[in-house]
Amino acid sequence: QVQLVESGGGSVQAGNSLRLSCTTAERIFSSYVVGWFRQAPGKEREFVAAMRRGGPFADYADSVKGRFAISRDNTKNSVDLQMNSLKPEDTAVYYCAATSSPVFPRRYGYDYWGQGTQVTVSS
Repeated sequence: QVQLVESGGGSVQAGNSLRLSCTTAERIFSSYVVGWFRQAPGKEREFVAAMRRGGPFADYADSVKGRFAISRDNTKNSVDLQMNSLKPEDTAVYYCAATSSPVFPRRYGYDYWGQGTQVTVSS
């Protein structure tokens, strides 16, 4: 059982940045597809970004393309989400997810999920 833990959430004003991290005790990130999702109050969970296993290739939702960047940090055993130029509509609980399936791009069908971290952006 893979346990994912998110960190880095918080409250910021619009235009600022936050960096989220997803970590796990197992060294899986080089062989798993890892994604970030978010769920705003009253809305369904939506895909944000994902990184292909074994390589730098990434997939982004149109709403965050050019503002967010997903990356893998092997020294920290983490997959991070750098969020720049934040907007109030980015306010949500952000979840990290992972799957051992090699299919990529992948915006659904993840096997493991973290508990989420709150991001609040005020105008």
